[in-house]
Amino acid sequence: MSETALKDPLDDSSRHRDPIVVALWALIAAFGTYFCMYMFRKPFTAAAFAQTTEWGIGLKFLLVASQVAGYTVSKFIGIKVVAELPPRYRAWGIVGLIAVAQLALVLFAVVPAPWNAVCLFINGLPLGMVFGLVLGFLEGRRLTEALAAGLCASFILADGVSKSVGKWLLGLGIDEFWMPAAAGGLFLPFLGVFTWMLAGVARPDRHDVEARAERSNMTPGERWALFQKHSVGLVTIIILYLLVTVLRSLRADFQPEIWKGLGVDAEPSVFTTTELWVSVVVLLVNGSLVMMRNNRVAFYTSLGICAVGLAWLLAVVFGRRAGMVDPFAYVVMIGLGLYLPYVAIHTTVFERLLATTRDKGTSSYLLYLADSFGYLGYVAVLLGKGSLSKQGDLLGLFENAALLAGVLGLALLAVSVAGFSRSTRAQDSA
Repeated sequence: MSETALKDPLDDSSRHRDPIVVALWALIAAFGTYFCMYMFRKPFTAAAFAQTTEWGIGLKFLLVASQVAGYTVSKFIGIKVVAELPPRYRAWGIVGLIAVAQLALVLFAVVPAPWNAVCLFINGLPLGMVFGLVLGFLEGRRLTEALAAGLCASFILADGVSKSVGKWLLGLGIDEFWMPAAAGGLFLPFLGVFTWMLAGVARPDRHDVEARAERSNMTPGERWALFQKHSVGLVTIIILYLLVTVLRSLRADFQPEIWKGLGVDAEPSVFTTTELWVSVVVLLVNGSLVMMRNNRVAFYTSLGICAVGLAWLLAVVFGRRAGMVDPFAYVVMIGLGLYLPYVAIHTTVFERLLATTRDKGTSSYLLYLADSFGYLGYVAVLLGKGSLSKQGDLLGLFENAALLAGVLGLALLAVSVAGFSRSTRAQDSA
C-alpha cells in the first residue's frame, strides 16, 4: 500500500468515479479482505487438540472459548473504535489488527498448553473490529446493500475454506500448534493486496450522499444522542439480533447432532451443500433491496424481511413435527429463517435508518452495538456446550429455542416498528 493511498483512501481526485468500477473495486476489496481475515481466525478449529487440561476441560473447547471471548470483548471495544476512527486510518487499522492477531498465533505455537489459550484470546481481541472497518468503506452508497451482501458472503464461504486450509496444512505434516500461524502467514500477502485495494475505494460521491446521507466518525456524545433518539427501536433490534445469533450458533456448532436427531448420519459434504443454498437465497433477497430508492420503504421492507424469516422459522419447525419436511429441506429452511434477519440487519436495517433520518452516524457503529451483545450470547452458548451435548434430544431443545425466538422475535419487531415510527415521525414534524 502506498503512503498516498493510505493518507486519504477516499480522495476523489485520484480515483475513477465510474459507479460500476467503484462498486466492483469495493466489492472485490471488501470480500477479499474479510475472507483473508478468517484465515487468521478459524483454521485452528480444523485441528483435534485432543488433550484434556488439568482442570478436566478439553483443550479444543478451551481454545475455542478463549478466542470467542476475545472476539466478544473486541466487539464491545469496536463500538468506540469503529465509530471514532477517521476514514483515512481504516486501512492502516486493519493491517495493524491483523499483525497483532498473527503475532498471537506465533506465540500460541511457542507457549505451552493449556496456557497458550491466552494467546487465542489475544488473537480474537483485534479481529472482532475488522468487519466494522471494512464495512466503513461500503456504507452510505446507493449500492450499499449489494456490497454488504457480498461482504456477508465472504464470512459464509471463508468459514468452510479456512477449515479446509487447516486440514491441508496438517496433512503436510505441520504441527497442530504451528498450523494456525502457518495459515495466517500464507494469506498475509493476499491481505496486503486487498487492504491496498480498500484504501483505494473512492469516497461516496454527491449522488450517494444525496441518496443515503453523509457518514462520518462520531464522538461519544454523538453516539449517545443517536442511540437515545431511537432507543426503543434499537434496543428491540439488538435483542432480536442476540436471539438470532445464539440460534445461528447452536445450528452451526451442533449441526451433526441435529442431523442425528433427524435420523441422518450426515456426510461432510452435506454441510457445505446446505449452506450454499442458504447463502444464495439470503444474499439475493437482501441484496435486491438495493433497487429500492425510497429509504423509508426499504427500511421497513428490511424489517419485514426479518419478520418473514422469523415466521418462516416457526412454520418450518411445525412442518417438520407434522412430518411435512424431510431432513435436508429442514436444515436448509431453518438456515433461511435464521439468516434472513441476520443478514438484513447487516446490510439494510441500520443503513436505511440513517439514510431515512439523515442523522449523523454510521451503520457500522449501530451494527457493533448489536454484534457485541450477539457474541455475548454466543459465549453463553459455549459455556453451556458441555451440558447441551449431553442432552438426549438436542433437536427438540433446538426447536423449542427456535419457537421461543420466533414468537419473541416477532413481538420485538412489532415494538421496534412502533418505536422507529415514533422517532422518525417526531423528526419529520420537527
